[in-house]
Amino acid sequence: PTETAGELETDPLSPMEESEEKERGIMGQKQEDEGLQMSFIRGTDLFGYVGIEAVLDQMRRKTMKVGLEFNIMVVGQSGLGKSTLVNTLFKSKVSRKSCTPNCEEKISKTVKLHSVSHVIEEKGMKMKLTVIDTPGFGDQINNENCWEPIVKHINEQYEKYLREELHINRKRRIPDSRVHCCIYFLPATGHRLRPIDVEFMKRVGKIVSIVPVIAKADTLTIEERQEFKERIRQDLAANGIRVYPQKEYDDDPEERILNDRIRESIPFAVVGTDKEHQVNGNKVLGRKTKWGIIEVENVAHCEFANLRDLLIRSHLQDLKDVTHNIHYETYRVRRLNESNMNFSELGLSARPLENGTADTSESESHL
Repeated sequence: PTETAGELETDPLSPMEESEEKERGIMGQKQEDEGLQMSFIRGTDLFGYVGIEAVLDQMRRKTMKVGLEFNIMVVGQSGLGKSTLVNTLFKSKVSRKSCTPNCEEKISKTVKLHSVSHVIEEKGMKMKLTVIDTPGFGDQINNENCWEPIVKHINEQYEKYLREELHINRKRRIPDSRVHCCIYFLPATGHRLRPIDVEFMKRVGKIVSIVPVIAKADTLTIEERQEFKERIRQDLAANGIRVYPQKEYDDDPEERILNDRIRESIPFAVVGTDKEHQVNGNKVLGRKTKWGIIEVENVAHCEFANLRDLLIRSHLQDLKDVTHNIHYETYRVRRLNESNMNFSELGLSARPLENGTADTSESESHL
């Protein structure tokens, strides 16, 4: 090639060189096609059994041995049944009220966070469950900035995890105290979202996965419930509030179909109780009224079963993945890009993280 007037010009190829170039291109394309075929060898094409599928059993055994961690936050005004719903979700007494002896429910002057940890075991699978309660939220005459302690607590858990990651000698398994899911309780007013609901979900939805629920939905008729849910979905879309599961995080068509069905049901109209009653000779969880028993796990009565399937049976690992890959990663990038941030402040100091506003009282139990 010769350079003239600041531009590169190439000499034309001879017919022989053109044929060689085409042949090289064809050979390269054949090699790519052969490599593509090699990458999709199926079990029927193998000479014998290799045992690749046994990797799933290895992962299962290791996960069962180590266990997993799940941290859930419940936010809402007093009297909406937060503690009862959490106990109903895990069929155990895991809420703060159930674990704290002589617990008196007083209206807190400020939003204080209380964490209670448990180890739940079911069929050999262990899970460390942490329930973060937020008493005092929305109970005051002036609720200005009542979400700030919650936002600060969530960010502090990201900061704590980031410091552990940046240590020179890192732990093999970093303790995960990050909030994986926030259940936000909406009162069954039958109208629209309140300003405090809009402001909270708009601010907190950027840093954690929010699942809105209509608390004590048995106070609404079926028609009122459907109209209320439709108004809430309109308000969420009008204010740009993102709730879990978000469309942009769908990985494949099958997952998109499942999540679209879930998004059509949000917010879930739920009823919680920890009392059992006899119905047709069977014991069911329900609320007894003068006109009958409201069965909590019956989808014809309420959507509690759909909420439990989302949180535990189908999307628990996805909630953890979204927290780590999306929310925590966004926080980590922002922190490391700050101009005044140095590594000695972040992770290389031995001083533990101080929690200024979150009054966390932690207790552990084995269920």
